[in-house]
Amino acid sequence: MNETKTIEAIGLPLVVQLDDMDKDAFIAYYRKNENEITRKLSKSGALKFTGVTINSLQDFQHIVDSISSKFLNYIDGNSPRTKLSGNVYTSTEYDKTQKITMHNELSYSAKWPNKLFFSCLQPAESGGETLIADSREIYRKMSRSIVSEIEKRGITYIRNLHGGMGMGPSWQDTFETRDKAQLEQYCTSYGIDFEWRDNDMLRLKQFSKGVIEHRQSGEKLWFNQIDQFHPCHLGEEMFETIMIMYGDEQNFPMYVTYGDGKAIDKKMVQEILDTIDQVTIYPPWQKHELMIVDNELVCHGRNSYTGDRRVLVAMSE
Repeated sequence: MNETKTIEAIGLPLVVQLDDMDKDAFIAYYRKNENEITRKLSKSGALKFTGVTINSLQDFQHIVDSISSKFLNYIDGNSPRTKLSGNVYTSTEYDKTQKITMHNELSYSAKWPNKLFFSCLQPAESGGETLIADSREIYRKMSRSIVSEIEKRGITYIRNLHGGMGMGPSWQDTFETRDKAQLEQYCTSYGIDFEWRDNDMLRLKQFSKGVIEHRQSGEKLWFNQIDQFHPCHLGEEMFETIMIMYGDEQNFPMYVTYGDGKAIDKKMVQEILDTIDQVTIYPPWQKHELMIVDNELVCHGRNSYTGDRRVLVAMSE
């Protein structure tokens, strides 16, 4: 077996072509080349290793446990996913006929992972790509007027979490606890405003800058989920249906405003969606691949798909 393999730039992600390495051979390869891999990741934002024999949850867990540490649970997460083992989750379990819009994981929160690890055990029959886009490029291409507004005013994410009966996620699942005191302590420590409402409903408000500087390079990054939190991305018919159900945008399961509480115009949200779409890349999944993403440099999403699809994800600091 040839361990060699130069890191070859094939657009985004950078692709590292390996030669059918089993999990332990890959771990040894990674450790030997870790400095070079880290350098390439900090430049590209996403690396995909092909030819890594990952046939099961256990294989994936063993690899990520061996090449990273300080894993994060999906506490405060807003998308439906299942915790499979200590550090591993399913990718977002969302209607496969729908595209998941681009986002940096937990960018609406005060604490987000620095690295994401993905592997596909079962590629979809068609579609199902984990979409990626460069957050630096989005920032550069975004309308200067939009960037200026976000940098000046910031944004506030609003979430209404039910207590076990309702649409969207419950606060118990979101925070992986049924202890309200523990939840309140978490919110207080991370600057999340919380309000208990009727029927055990919890309203959360979280301020975010929306544009940040990369933790190492200092590069300006588009780092928010305005388009994902604003329901207009679901289409006019669905938006109207949700409005009938809830009566007020502030009561939606998810909503977003400027930092001062003023509404964000739907035309602006559509322009954000269009701009991000221009730079979004659709790298297809094959079996025996491992993709590592710098969660600040690169945002991700999911294409709609047919057939069965199984993608695993882990997150680390």
